[in-house]
Amino acid sequence: MKQTVLRNYARLIARVGANIQKGQDVLIFCGLDQPRFVQLLVDECYKAGARKVKVEFDYQPLEKLHVRHQTVTTMAKVEDWEKARLQHYVDTLPVRIMLDSDDPDGLKGINQGKMAKADQKRWPIVKPYWDEMENKYQWCIAAVPGAAWAKKLFPELPKGRAIEKLWEAILFTSRVTEDPVAAWEAHDKDLADRCGYLNSLGIAELRYRGDNGTDLTVGMIPEAIFKGGGDRTKNSGVFFNPNIPTEECFISPMKGKAEGIVYATKPLSYNGELIENFSVRFENGKAVEVKAEKNQALLEQMISMDEGAAYLGECALVPVNSPIAESGLLFFNTLFDENAACHLALGMGFADTIRGFEDKTLDECRELGINDSMEHVDFMIGYEGLDIDAVTRDGRTVPIFRRGRWAF
Repeated sequence: MKQTVLRNYARLIARVGANIQKGQDVLIFCGLDQPRFVQLLVDECYKAGARKVKVEFDYQPLEKLHVRHQTVTTMAKVEDWEKARLQHYVDTLPVRIMLDSDDPDGLKGINQGKMAKADQKRWPIVKPYWDEMENKYQWCIAAVPGAAWAKKLFPELPKGRAIEKLWEAILFTSRVTEDPVAAWEAHDKDLADRCGYLNSLGIAELRYRGDNGTDLTVGMIPEAIFKGGGDRTKNSGVFFNPNIPTEECFISPMKGKAEGIVYATKPLSYNGELIENFSVRFENGKAVEVKAEKNQALLEQMISMDEGAAYLGECALVPVNSPIAESGLLFFNTLFDENAACHLALGMGFADTIRGFEDKTLDECRELGINDSMEHVDFMIGYEGLDIDAVTRDGRTVPIFRRGRWAF
């Protein structure tokens, strides 16, 4: 891949994704797969005005070793230095950039139950820090190719060519054109216009119907609004794009208001393993039954991580003719696959979907119906057989999607 193109991508992440402001600190979290690109990104962060950039690498084989050899008690302990670091993040609100390159099945064989128990014990300790930072800092998730991930998408190609093909797909779907800044400005405007129309309807319920058996009704929070594309930090009002790529208009629904069954249309990579061909049935807003042809036990574990993990935190609308969908690729990666199809998320909802959230506390947003959980797991439900209607508060039924595409 040409260095000039990769430089454009790094600049897009730093200036349009994270939108680093002069004097801000930046944290970059990434794997070991693309060190040259990480170097380019660090350089672009400094050119954007960063005071200091810190890179933290992870490596799935090491994570498997830690889980194998450490006790649950050791894994769950939040050391004093970790608390001090989290408090430092609360005080300084560094920009966070995540570069995803993981093997979708890279933790296969890990003791998922052991890892879940440790996470459940850690969460009550770290949660207050994350709640304090909610919506106050810029963040951006983007992707770079990992060798194992690339070979999963292109198993017939040699490793080097597979990585190159995945680079091409990432850059195309991320709108890395000759002028990516202008492309993203136009894209953000289109998403904002669609959200504006949706918000003008006064939606009380979304009804999902599909010829695959999906039959689900989800209730909306009266104070909630659809959002899409870029966002603004709560305190400083800095505009940033948290996901590169993104194609969704999303909203957080009312906790406890979901009835029916929905069928996933793409595999879900969760905790480094794939869950495939699954369905979720809701009663009184709660997932009361899940079925999966592959990794059902992992799916059951996912919805039992805490009380909120079995409730919906997001409804997202994405047409089947998005650039990612039209690429024809199944990425086995939520960042991309969720932007190829309508999706739902189990777990934490987004407080910033509440109108006027800037003047409300996080608890006040949750009292209005925003779900709270240690989890937020997107799963894809969109396809060419899905219809979605909005039932408005004044009793109208308005078509939103027909055959997987926008109906307006």
